[in-house]
Amino acid sequence: MKIITTPMCEEIVKLAGISDYVVNKYPDEEEGDLAILLSESKVEMDSLPIKLNTSRQIFESIRKVSEVAQNDLADEDIRSFFRGYDLSCKYLNSDFERDIDVKVYSKFLKDIVLDMGFNIVEDNPDFTVYPDYLKVNVIEKDNLVEIPSHSSVSSNPFERIEARYSILETLI
Repeated sequence: MKIITTPMCEEIVKLAGISDYVVNKYPDEEEGDLAILLSESKVEMDSLPIKLNTSRQIFESIRKVSEVAQNDLADEDIRSFFRGYDLSCKYLNSDFERDIDVKVYSKFLKDIVLDMGFNIVEDNPDFTVYPDYLKVNVIEKDNLVEIPSHSSVSSNPFERIEARYSILETLI
């Protein structure tokens, strides 16, 4: 089976035990049997969409991709990949509840904000969180928190969520 993955998903493919794959930002440019890519991406070939916005999503994505590799990893094996990423470990298996209201300007940030225990509101937020590419759409003027999007952060999913979690931790 020829697997194609995008740069943002390559680390998950490697951790899941797949060594024979092709990386292409545009998988349909390749002849392949399966594309492993972010869930919001669309391709014509068969695909396995994964989400990498939170620690839990990374955990589940590694599990899904390891099943494709027929290399079913134990939970302990997957948890070991989180070592050295303190915030990723902190949010992997915990349920936080915070009394902080946040307005969010994108779906991927909603995942993170909810994962960290913030309340999502439309009106009277304590903070407004938005991705860098939507800065021009933000109507609020105070307590703004800009989060780097895919093009502005590491392609390593652990490093990416560490950076995003650390920015949002400043709201606590």
